[in-house]
Amino acid sequence: MDIEGENLKSWEEFLERLKGLENKFCEQNCSPFLYRGQGKKRYGLKTTLERHSQSNLSLKEYFRLISVVKPQIESFTEASWNILSYPDGFDEWLKKNDSFLPHAFGSSINFIETYGYMVDLRHHGFPSPLLDWSTSPYVAAYFAFKDVLQCKEDVSIYVYLESISGFKVGGNEPYIYNFGPYVKTDRRHFIQQSRYTVCIIRDNTPDGEWRYPPHEEVFALNNQNQDVLWKFNIPYSERLKVLKELDNYNINALSLFGSKESLMETMALREIYFRDREL
Repeated sequence: MDIEGENLKSWEEFLERLKGLENKFCEQNCSPFLYRGQGKKRYGLKTTLERHSQSNLSLKEYFRLISVVKPQIESFTEASWNILSYPDGFDEWLKKNDSFLPHAFGSSINFIETYGYMVDLRHHGFPSPLLDWSTSPYVAAYFAFKDVLQCKEDVSIYVYLESISGFKVGGNEPYIYNFGPYVKTDRRHFIQQSRYTVCIIRDNTPDGEWRYPPHEEVFALNNQNQDVLWKFNIPYSERLKVLKELDNYNINALSLFGSKESLMETMALREIYFRDREL
């Protein structure tokens, strides 16, 4: 499913739409808004795992992947992650929490460090079933506009509302679970005000294996009370104006990544594109 979204004329029009949504739902007991920016509006709302052609991978298959790479990652980064062992530890956790999924992701103390490990992998480029969002629309806007210089294509900012009433119901359809913010992981998680959602479903088979289906299968249901999504398309021509405005509030590559490469990127934007005088 491809969500077309609403085509806007300017950054200011997006801010007006955003204010309208906040005013509409602010007095209701709804979930907080989450935001996600994408540099090309034609891109679907896909996880990096899906972009690597690994849609509908089972939870156990994915856990095997991140378990296999763990020794190499720890050797190069000098980090240490006390995650569930594979396969015995994960099988035991899955069996114990089978009837509580997906909520066992957040309520099971045995999964907390595994969640932190998955977040760390996601922030550093390993394919992940986690779809990353931010509680800040301005951080989302940075990620939408940051690469448009190389591609003159309109960008998109998604706005996600998990529940209008504050409660969610599940059934036999795919279910989106929203992870909480409290986890020990890479510092980018906190700097970028990150949140993550994961979509899971149980096979309608005797073994009933749990899998990661696309988020878009949930949004295709068009539920009016939960998992509500808006997509706003903004012209690429707004890029420099938006990035300069965000930089004025210290939202840039350096503040969001804190690396030497991000320092160079930020300095280049300021000195080549933002300066009011000629070189």
